[in-house]
Amino acid sequence: MRSIDTLDEKGLRELLKVYARNWLAHDGCWFQSCEFKWDLAMAKAVNDATWERFAKVEAARILAFLGREPGGGLEALEEALGFRLYASVNRQDVVQRTPTSFVFRMRECRVQAARERKGMQPYPCKSGGTAEYTNFARAIDSRIRTRCVGCPPDPHPAEWFCAWEFCLE
Repeated sequence: MRSIDTLDEKGLRELLKVYARNWLAHDGCWFQSCEFKWDLAMAKAVNDATWERFAKVEAARILAFLGREPGGGLEALEEALGFRLYASVNRQDVVQRTPTSFVFRMRECRVQAARERKGMQPYPCKSGGTAEYTNFARAIDSRIRTRCVGCPPDPHPAEWFCAWEFCLE
């Protein structure tokens, strides 16, 4: 019987993408179940609270995997962003680097693309993103502050869906 232990490096990379897509699909199914049973506002409230908690857990586990302690500044945050589960299935980049800040952009978003394919309105994810990125960054380094550059329902340019500025105090 084939298992994870029998996969080569290429197979493991592909499996990581399968797992990431499955995780996002589950998150989307959960969210849409709440949205359809109650309404978008209720689903968003629960989702925002969930991301606030999960972002801290995810950041701590990534730091442990990387062998880092909290407090590594923007360098640690940028590295950790590259190890988030959805980093393997969403296209993202970092721009406008300075010694005390950078802007992180989600260039392709599977969540928004899935809603578009289903004929649904874009998900207004700004409040959830604020909870997620603020708590992720603070778990990496408590000195980092997060500012939303733009995120739905905000208008955004075609080259990204959301963008977040991280500043080291």
